[in-house]
Amino acid sequence: MLKKEKIYFPNLNGLRFIAAFMVIIHHLEQIKFVLGLKNYWDNSFVLVIGKLGVILFFVLSGFLITYLLLSEEKFYKKISVKQFYVRRILRIWPLYFFVILMGFFVLPEIDFLSYGYDYTNNLMIKFGFFVFMLPNLALAMGAAVPFVAHLWSIGTEEQFYLVWPIFMKKIKNKMGLMFFVILFYLLIKVILFLIKMKTVNSAIIDTLYTYWNHFNIDCMAIGGVMALLLFYNKSKILKILYSTAVQIFNIALIIVFISFGVKIPFFHYEFYAILFSVLILNIASNSKNIIKLENCLFNYLGKISYGIYMYHAVSIIIAIKILQIIKVENFVIQLVTATSFTLILASLSYELFEKRFLKFKRKFSKIVSGDFATKTSKI
Repeated sequence: MLKKEKIYFPNLNGLRFIAAFMVIIHHLEQIKFVLGLKNYWDNSFVLVIGKLGVILFFVLSGFLITYLLLSEEKFYKKISVKQFYVRRILRIWPLYFFVILMGFFVLPEIDFLSYGYDYTNNLMIKFGFFVFMLPNLALAMGAAVPFVAHLWSIGTEEQFYLVWPIFMKKIKNKMGLMFFVILFYLLIKVILFLIKMKTVNSAIIDTLYTYWNHFNIDCMAIGGVMALLLFYNKSKILKILYSTAVQIFNIALIIVFISFGVKIPFFHYEFYAILFSVLILNIASNSKNIIKLENCLFNYLGKISYGIYMYHAVSIIIAIKILQIIKVENFVIQLVTATSFTLILASLSYELFEKRFLKFKRKFSKIVSGDFATKTSKI
């Protein structure tokens, strides 16, 4: 048996948990708003933090997937698109389909978890969108379903996974690919925006614009740019990005801008994606990185971060309903309770369900990465 190459990036598990926690904060207040409870939904920080947590996930995906595909091409002289698809299916699909089955057919039947309004119209059509990995299109069409609405981002990820290994395999100029994807995405975004401004009450244009605004493949490509800089060891650029001054400035911008809910007109997500990509590059590969997230707690929370994201909506509902019974409305208690329930469900899911598929997934991995790679492996 050929020895498999190993790649391990430190600190990224901790960052995965932080991204998931950002989404929990956002959806906690959104669900309280929907239920008519006291909330902070109109707070600028709360409004931006959820989608930015997802953007952080997207940039991470772009960085990791790009780097791993580059490594596969280097060590094995080609990229196996088929094996890539199998790996992604084994990681994403089991939990994804379990959650949508629960969200469509089990959880809505439990009165205790009721949202208080009817969302069952055209339920099977909505279910079809989810089954065919188009939950982001369903959301764009206004077909949001409680317990699973947040799965729109999984649809975006899956559509990215569908095309990315093919692009990476077929196109030799990888940096050109990244910038083409970024510019193409922004061009379509501008065109759809201009059409939307000139078109009154067009459901098709509104749907396309909303879908494209949630596709965010350019943010993944921004992560890919950092992967290329690292993989090809662009030392002059890396030296600048690795500098303490750039790190401090970048982290300060992230903290201040998110804390005040700052929105950058039109290029909002791209702006934050650039900041996140610099952060990811440093914590993953800079020996003088000023943020340390590499410890047992964060590593485990990162391992179960997919489950955290998938189960957090139902966990929030359970937490809120229980706290309502005992008349507790304190935000901190609500957040701690919702997060605790989420971690319990995610941990059980990882240990009893997801691990089975992850072990099988390893058979299709030419490059051993993440939790299966040693911390001392070269990157």
